[in-house]
Amino acid sequence: MATGFALSLKGRALRLLTGREHSRAELERKLAAHEEEPGQLAKVLDELQAKDFISETRVVESVLNRRASRFGAARIRHELQGKGLQAEVVSAAVQSLKGTEVDRARGVWQKKFGAPATDAAERGKQMRFMAARGFGSEAIRRVVSGADELSEDDFSG
Repeated sequence: MATGFALSLKGRALRLLTGREHSRAELERKLAAHEEEPGQLAKVLDELQAKDFISETRVVESVLNRRASRFGAARIRHELQGKGLQAEVVSAAVQSLKGTEVDRARGVWQKKFGAPATDAAERGKQMRFMAARGFGSEAIRRVVSGADELSEDDFSG
């Protein structure tokens, strides 16, 4: 009977993994309630990880592919941390986003607003929106104020 349940537990894990990439920690949280015997879930997850069904690298790539065009590095860092990934993996992923932060912020801003703010209240609204999307203050300032259109020599940051 335990074998049948283990397959059921493995089946649940595989069903979750067919929808999108999940980290081991996410699977543990989602499947813990279905574990009948202590250690059973860990054994199933060990097996899936050994067969490369669970991969931190693919989880990071998936999040970056789905989120990078719409969110800033801070928001993506928070999401990756919530998935229980190793700190070094999260840090490397966030670092890879830093070089494109202003360009990605500009794209989000352009799609949402399309035109520079006409007054301080509107500029504040735009800045708060961009901050909520997880973009850094320097990227927000450059995009909302139009400073990103200056040459790189004019930027000291």
